[in-house]
Amino acid sequence: MTEQQQDKQWGGRRKGAGRPPTDSKSFTFRVPGDVAHIIDSQENKTEFIKRCIIRSIQGDEASVNTLSWGNVYPATRLKEMHLPFFDVRIVAGFPLPLDNDERSQDIDLLKMLCANPEACYLIRVKGRSMIDAGIMDGDIVIVDKSNRTPSPSEVAVCELNGEYTLKRFERRGDTGWLIPANPDYPEIEITPNDSFSIWGTVTYIIHKPH
Repeated sequence: MTEQQQDKQWGGRRKGAGRPPTDSKSFTFRVPGDVAHIIDSQENKTEFIKRCIIRSIQGDEASVNTLSWGNVYPATRLKEMHLPFFDVRIVAGFPLPLDNDERSQDIDLLKMLCANPEACYLIRVKGRSMIDAGIMDGDIVIVDKSNRTPSPSEVAVCELNGEYTLKRFERRGDTGWLIPANPDYPEIEITPNDSFSIWGTVTYIIHKPH
């Protein structure tokens, strides 16, 4: 039977029919309940998961989330929160009355702490190497990953040879140094053979008063 005779008959596979071949692959996986809740709230769940994976790969977020010295949370998981703001000066002396006459516009806490949530993440700190910078063990710091050129006075999230740490970064001549804010911890020299990068700069510190 010729090819023309085959085309005239019903049934069989037609040339060009069906989906074009691709190099895509399907995956089945489980996620924690809080993550599942976020996914379920999305109108297009597939596109949302795709965007999360692409952003994770591009920003190396998967590596950041495995830090051994602190728990990491993306700032985009924070919900909008407005708190009342009283425009008065508070002194550490005799009590001052507060009433609605002094109440100014409410503050959006998320916008104040994270002007750009897409570029921020939160870390619960483990360790005491930065206590003189006001960062205590157990504190939460907000990190802006869009700022990877911190000044000598700023605290940065630094990666050195696959390990992560909170330190100030200082350049002395051609050599970089990681500077702790605790005299019990040594300064760390960054040699040409080291793998080093900066993952963001601390913008806010959240801790309970002692």
